Amino acid sequence: MHMSRPQYQKGVGLIEVLVTLLVLTTALIALATLQTRALQFNHGSYIESQANIYAYDILERMRANVLGNATLMTEYNLGQDGKSAADNAIAKRDIAQWQAGLASSLPDGKGVINCVTATRICTITILWSDVPASKADASPKKAEFIYKTML
Repeated sequence: MHMSRPQYQKGVGLIEVLVTLLVLTTALIALATLQTRALQFNHGSYIESQANIYAYDILERMRANVLGNATLMTEYNLGQDGKSAADNAIAKRDIAQWQAGLASSLPDGKGVINCVTATRICTITILWSDVPASKADASPKKAEFIYKTML
């Protein structure tokens, strides 16, 4: 009886290395995509936080200027065109500084203020251009933050 040596397969190590590289590459691409999305969402949260801060900013300016005089509330009314009919010097300055801050901190940042003297309710609307989440939706969308409170 003749005993032959077992024949070993050749080239299996190379196939295993190629499969491992394929799996590793796929995982790295998925991680890069995940990181990119996380950065986009983080930036969106930052912008929304800035809008919230600016809403509180103008409301605190209004509270400081109005001081119980409800008729001064309408001095802060600001239309979507960005124009105010304020005669009060403090209100004019507050609105100008607020608009400048919005424009510098938010992409295409604009604000609208609507105060009703009878109810003492003010609505602050802050608008900005939202960065698209994907290249398939390349057109920026308008995002808004609405804050309503009683002064």
